[in-house]
Amino acid sequence: MHGGGLDTDKHNGADSASLREKVQLRRGEKWRILKNIITVSVAFMVQFTAFQGTANLQSSINAKEGLGTVSLSAIYAALVVSCIFLPTLVIRKLTVKWTLCVSMLCYAPYIASQFYPKFYTLIPAGILLGLGAAPMWASKATYLTQLGQVYAKLTDQSVEAIIVRFFGFFFLAWQTAELWGNLISSLVLSSGAHGAAAAVDENGTISSHHSDPNLDSCGANFCVVETSDNANLQRPPDSEIFEISAIYLSCIIAAVIIVAVFLDPLSRYGERRRGSISATEISGMQLLSATFKQLKKANQQLLILITVFIGMEQAFIGADFTQAYVSCALGIHQIGYVMICFGVVNAICSIIFGSAMKYIGRVVIIILGAIVHGGCIIYLLYWRPHPDHPIVFFVLSGLWGIGDAVWQTQINGLYGALFRRNKEAAFSNYRLWESVGFVVAYAYSTNLCARMKLYLLFGVLVCGMIGYTIVEIRQLKKEKRLKQLEEIPKQQQTDADRKAIEEDDEKDELEEDIVVTHL
Repeated sequence: MHGGGLDTDKHNGADSASLREKVQLRRGEKWRILKNIITVSVAFMVQFTAFQGTANLQSSINAKEGLGTVSLSAIYAALVVSCIFLPTLVIRKLTVKWTLCVSMLCYAPYIASQFYPKFYTLIPAGILLGLGAAPMWASKATYLTQLGQVYAKLTDQSVEAIIVRFFGFFFLAWQTAELWGNLISSLVLSSGAHGAAAAVDENGTISSHHSDPNLDSCGANFCVVETSDNANLQRPPDSEIFEISAIYLSCIIAAVIIVAVFLDPLSRYGERRRGSISATEISGMQLLSATFKQLKKANQQLLILITVFIGMEQAFIGADFTQAYVSCALGIHQIGYVMICFGVVNAICSIIFGSAMKYIGRVVIIILGAIVHGGCIIYLLYWRPHPDHPIVFFVLSGLWGIGDAVWQTQINGLYGALFRRNKEAAFSNYRLWESVGFVVAYAYSTNLCARMKLYLLFGVLVCGMIGYTIVEIRQLKKEKRLKQLEEIPKQQQTDADRKAIEEDDEKDELEEDIVVTHL
């Protein structure tokens, strides 16, 4: 066998071969798997350096008539539609690797339209980005989950722990995009005329706002409609925005090249024989129904609200916190620096929570996330932001990052573990409901004041946690029941028992189909 690659068992007859190929791998293949995980992570980091940097500035630089937030709303509305119709179809047609390349390219027009931001440029470009995003995220999740299963088999480790660790590493790299993207925008904006607007006195404090009456309308009292006369919220000069956008555009091109050149196709690890939907030859309409079928599962329904919350809290930190707190009190040129804090803490915590899960379990980490976010929301309701206390902006941004890291690693891992058999449909649902959260948050962004947004956020968090708690209780009961069933000798099992074991969502034949050779 050459190169430790893939050997296909073609003796089973054409019909079942497509479903049950044997994936033969050498022990040394694990280094290649790690190389692929790093490649995907770096590509997404470069891609999102451009996208996160652009998105964080939208509510402030394109504030006129709410253009920025409307364009973000268009992105996530398109993402919702895309989650329902596109991922499984596109992945089937293009395979995971080329789906990644094509859908990453869909981000370029949105960045390019920053050179000429109008409703008729930004909105269509945002819709294209949204349509490309769902297949991109679904193929990334499928790739990581499948490599996790293969790696776990090669190293005799728990599949769930490896998948969560891979997601942890991926999100570590992905979250640092927040750092690079914001660093680029802040350096460009701070060096320009806009950044110099706030004079700094000899004590090092920003002196231009001490008795600024506009500060009263910042924070929880912030309402988009009433703050047009705040100098901090004026758009920076075009030359600075063009410079930032040119840098971001080259990042998108670089990310596509990284995937095209360095990523091994998933066919190496049994792409066509997944114990899942994409292995079987079925029609497009059946593929579409997979995402809806997934919705019939009780666990999926119970996770909807917490997943919606993940979208809402990210939209809040990216659009509302940056505009109502940071831009309003400190100025647009400070957004990047405050958001860097969010990104760095988020990245560090992603890796910590990814590894800590096997020691303290998922439940403890998720409760921590809920407490941190709940506490931040309550504090933001009462806190009056002021430029004399810049440290508070960074602390809040960091705490928000801790909460976000919990949701990103644990809820993603939870979907991967609960619905291992139907990964694409499960991750499509994750993106679908997360995007609904973004759409809802951006849709009311220009109409509601910050205080109302915080109340809504808190309500969804509480309801989402109730749903999540029920899922964990159901899981405990199910594991107990399956353990008891598996202890019954096969001949004594009733048909109902066998059906329960067979229909276990967490069972995936891939784990039985990986053959490790000691070559």
